[in-house]
Amino acid sequence: MTWEAHSFEGWSRIGRSAKGGDLHSSRPRAAGRSFKRAMDFFVAITALILLAPLLLLVALIVKFSDRGPVFYSHTRIGVGGAPFGCLKFRTMKTDASAQLAELLRNNPAARSEWEETRKLKDDPRITAVGDILRRSSIDELPQLINIVRGEMSLVGPRPVTVEELPRYGEHMWAYMAVRPGLTGHWQTSGRNDVSYEYRVSLDAHYVSNWSLGRDFVILAKTIPALFSQRGSY
Repeated sequence: MTWEAHSFEGWSRIGRSAKGGDLHSSRPRAAGRSFKRAMDFFVAITALILLAPLLLLVALIVKFSDRGPVFYSHTRIGVGGAPFGCLKFRTMKTDASAQLAELLRNNPAARSEWEETRKLKDDPRITAVGDILRRSSIDELPQLINIVRGEMSLVGPRPVTVEELPRYGEHMWAYMAVRPGLTGHWQTSGRNDVSYEYRVSLDAHYVSNWSLGRDFVILAKTIPALFSQRGSY
């Protein structure tokens, strides 16, 4: 099945919960989603202003560490199946794509890990500076720009690629029903230490049981999760 077919199949089911209910039918929920978007915009703009000195410092460090690009934009799937460029500070070497292809071709263990999780625990492509940025999650701060643009939210499912979306199976609708999040259940539940199947279940549960209160709880849990650095690589 092509990506377009996956997209429209998923989109046709958006708005229906696992029990067949309408996620957008009630006025309180619709009002809550409008408030969520307004809060996303206000918090992201405020954070970008307050964090400007840190963002500039990190940008300079990344740039002068190896003279490569400061930012990395990777295509992810957003609400309604629309692709967008998910921004991060670059944490990998400039020839990362070639290194990955060679590694997966010559290392069966690495290939198996990549196919299972789309991650490598011992990733040779990551720079020394990039390792620090990843473990602290500072590399994801440019996604505040994605939030301002309306492509992401403060809280939501982890942004996924076209190749990953079919792994959501019948829960594809759940992922595409909302904007992907800067943080979410995955980030506060162990990140890369949990299985992909569990990650999918977390996203489906989040959409089916969404509330503003639940978003605030996840945001509150994000700070200690960042300090613990569990599953951050």
